[in-house]
Amino acid sequence: MSSPNLHPMLNVAVKAARAAGAIINRAALDVEAVRISQKQVNDFVTEVDHASEQAIIETLLGAYPGHGILAEESGTEHGAKDSDYVWIIDPLDGTTNFIHGFPVYCVSIALSVRGKIEQAVVYDPSRNDLFTATKGRGAYMNERRIRVSKRTKLTECLISTGFPFRTGDNFKQYLAIMADMMPRMAGLRRPGAAALDLAYVAAGFTDGFFETGLNPWDVAAGSLLVTEAGGLIGNFTGEPEFLEQRECLAAAPRIYGQLVPLLAKYSKFANVDDKLRASDRMRAVSASTKSNPDDASADLYARSTVVDFADETAEGDKPAVAVPAAPRKLTRVRRDAAPAAGAPSEGDTSAK
Repeated sequence: MSSPNLHPMLNVAVKAARAAGAIINRAALDVEAVRISQKQVNDFVTEVDHASEQAIIETLLGAYPGHGILAEESGTEHGAKDSDYVWIIDPLDGTTNFIHGFPVYCVSIALSVRGKIEQAVVYDPSRNDLFTATKGRGAYMNERRIRVSKRTKLTECLISTGFPFRTGDNFKQYLAIMADMMPRMAGLRRPGAAALDLAYVAAGFTDGFFETGLNPWDVAAGSLLVTEAGGLIGNFTGEPEFLEQRECLAAAPRIYGQLVPLLAKYSKFANVDDKLRASDRMRAVSASTKSNPDDASADLYARSTVVDFADETAEGDKPAVAVPAAPRKLTRVRRDAAPAAGAPSEGDTSAK
C-alpha cells in the first residue's frame, strides 16, 4: 500500500521491495529446498535472488519504462541504456546468511539521478523493517524519523564491518585493521549484509561501518539513508565520491572524524608514506601470528595492543596494554616405592 507522505518514485520502490520481500519470506520457510549456485568462491546466488530481482525490475519498469536498471544479477540487461534515471538494485543482500537460515539479509533499491542517489529503500523482510529516504527529506524506519548515534567517543562505539571472503582479498590488511580498531572501541560486529549495516548506522543502532570490496548495489541505498540521517559516508580517506571505489566508511560525524585517521593508510587512495606505514603495520601483525606457531591465534590480539599508537590515538583513548601472565613454576612430586626394611623413613631425625 502506497503512502501519501512518500515521493511517488519512492512509493514505487517500496512496492517493489515488498514484492521481493514476499518471495524471500516464502522461500525462507524451506531454505533447504532452495537451489543454490556459486558465482565464485564463497559468493553464492540462489533462485530466490533471481526471482526477487525479476519482481523488482517488473514493478519499476512497469511504472517507469524509460528508466535504466543496474542490478546485481542481470547488470544493465534491462531498462533504458542512456537514461539519467537508473535504479540500482540488490535483490537479496546477505545471500550467504539467507541460505544458512541466519536472519540478517535485505532488499536494497536506490534511484540514481544523473549520478546522485535521490531515493532509497532498504527492506528487511524477516523483521518487516522498512528504511526509506528521499534526498532532502530525511530518513525513516517504518515511517519514524531516524538519526545517527549521538556518541562522541570511539571507545564507547559499536562498529560493524565485513570480512574478506574472496580468493585474492587482502587478508593480512584486514588483520592489521582489526588489530588497530578493536582495542579502541566497545565492539566490532560482522552481520553480513552491507545495505542493512548502513541502515543500522542511519538508525543509530551502530555508530559506524566500514568495508572493502563493495559494489554500488551494496551501498547505494544505504548511503542516502546515512546522509539523510545526519551521518557522513565516503572512502577510507574521507572523500565523498566512494560509490564505485570498492571501499566504504560511514558513521556519525564525530566518530567518522576519528575513524578516518585509523583507516586512511589502508586505502588504495592513500599517499606513499601512509601506504608504507600500512605495510609496516601488516608485517608487524603478521609476524606476531608467527612468533608462536602452536598458539598464534590466541597471541595476535595481545600482541597487537602493545604497539605504540601515541601518534594516532587521542589522549585518554589509548588501547589497554595486554600484560602477560606470570610464568607458572611447576614442582614435580616424586612418589617412590616404600623404603626397604632398615632404611630410615621420611621424618626420622636419627637419619640426619
